[in-house]
Amino acid sequence: MNRSEIAKKNFESGMNCAQAVVSAFSDLIGMDAETILKVSAPFGGGIGRMREVCGTVSGMMMVAGLIFYNASSPTNSEKSALYAREQELAKRFRAEFGSIICRDLLSGVKTDSSPTAEERTPQYYKKRPCSEICAHAAQILEDYLKEQGILMPETEVRQ
Repeated sequence: MNRSEIAKKNFESGMNCAQAVVSAFSDLIGMDAETILKVSAPFGGGIGRMREVCGTVSGMMMVAGLIFYNASSPTNSEKSALYAREQELAKRFRAEFGSIICRDLLSGVKTDSSPTAEERTPQYYKKRPCSEICAHAAQILEDYLKEQGILMPETEVRQ
């Protein structure tokens, strides 16, 4: 199974969008499943269902930070290198979807920004593009990691 399929499956099993993407890269980031779910939970629904930055984008950024950032030497150079990576990932996401903002990605879908999570029903999945966005975000990140030599081409993930 590839990471794109894993991220989609994760979302469709009840994870939020950020959790779905971060969990698809769990083998690379040195965190147990419970910690991944806790750390990424607040970023679902565009950060706490406020419909701001898409949780899939936040998830990509979390993984990038965990892989590329050297926390033992947080110099301006180190920070700038990470920011450049994050901007590249956001650029690729925008090129595919036109925005990194949840409310823009969900335009045309009746949503709100109340703190109450929606029940995950077949209608929920049918009316929104989130599972596909999770899959595409994971693919964008996987492609980037392959370009950077972090992942080998044609790598399958065991889940």
